[in-house]
Amino acid sequence: MRVPVLSASGQPLMPTKPSRARRWLKAAKAKVVYNDLGIFQVQLIEYPKGERTQPIAVGIDPGKLYTGIGVQSAKFTLWLPHLQLPFKTVRERMEQRRMMRRGRRGRRINRKISFDKRAHRQQRFDNRRQRKVPPSIRANRELELRVIGELSSIYPLTDVVYEIVKAVGDKGFSPVMVGQKWQLKNLEKYGEVKQYEGWQTANTRCFLGLEKQKHSKGDAIPATHAVDGTALACQAFIRYGIVDRQTMGWIGEVRITPAPFTVIRRPPICRRQLHLMVSSKGCIRRKYGGSVTRHGFRKGDLVMATQGSKTHQGWVSGDTEKQVSVSDRNWKRLGQFSKNKVRLVQRSTGLIVLPNRRLSNLMASNHQI
Repeated sequence: MRVPVLSASGQPLMPTKPSRARRWLKAAKAKVVYNDLGIFQVQLIEYPKGERTQPIAVGIDPGKLYTGIGVQSAKFTLWLPHLQLPFKTVRERMEQRRMMRRGRRGRRINRKISFDKRAHRQQRFDNRRQRKVPPSIRANRELELRVIGELSSIYPLTDVVYEIVKAVGDKGFSPVMVGQKWQLKNLEKYGEVKQYEGWQTANTRCFLGLEKQKHSKGDAIPATHAVDGTALACQAFIRYGIVDRQTMGWIGEVRITPAPFTVIRRPPICRRQLHLMVSSKGCIRRKYGGSVTRHGFRKGDLVMATQGSKTHQGWVSGDTEKQVSVSDRNWKRLGQFSKNKVRLVQRSTGLIVLPNRRLSNLMASNHQI
């Protein structure tokens, strides 16, 4: 395990041993700083003698429902996140928005008059020629960018290794390919982008001795998706090529070590809508959604809520006139608490980070060539 380090000016340096970080804190040579990913990090108070860094790569194994990421240096595995992507939620809400829009247009148009006198309007532009990224795929890629952007301020990233897919047929009309091209362009500002295909990732994983769980892909464990992110990151340090005149083999040096494992997702907050889909008594439709509550909290804030002798820690998910709703990591409501018994721990970062207290071992044997 290694602890990320920032310089006195806020630039990321090479991670250090936990024992050295403890000595720095005890001697008042460093202080603890916080980030949105929940990674323990220290910042030096005085400028160090040197600020040289070594290559650190981040590997991204993108998917439709889950994404695995691995942060790797030549000698240590630094961090293993498992992203739960909002694809299904965004798709369902886009369908609901489409239905509500059609309902509003249907109520606005008077169908008792002739067609040429109805409140129709002509189309202002052709909205099928803009080559937009679909909202569900864009939301997936933006969550990955959110994590990578935060990682760039924690570790001195030099390489971004991305697993690409190839759609069958005309690739210009594949939404997956459009989102992939858009993502690769966005990742260029974080380091040198390298592209690999799935079969190359599998070969690297087998060479490193990493075990992958190919069933139950939804399990939030390192063996499902984070293991592929680590294998991709290792390809920045090793490659398969010509060893000598008569031999092909792996060239380079990398070492897999136990590292912290984290599950990350977006808080499934319902955004502000014009009104409810179904009207109440008297054909009145009340407002619905939004991220602000009437008690000073925001949805997604991490809070401590007390009810009787029990204290719960969770995230704000809603409110009533006098109470605040608090939910757990799976966004299942723990209860409704009085606004006076809820204490703010951390403002919403747009992420729900669930760290694992134990280091996760990818069951790899160290390979040095």
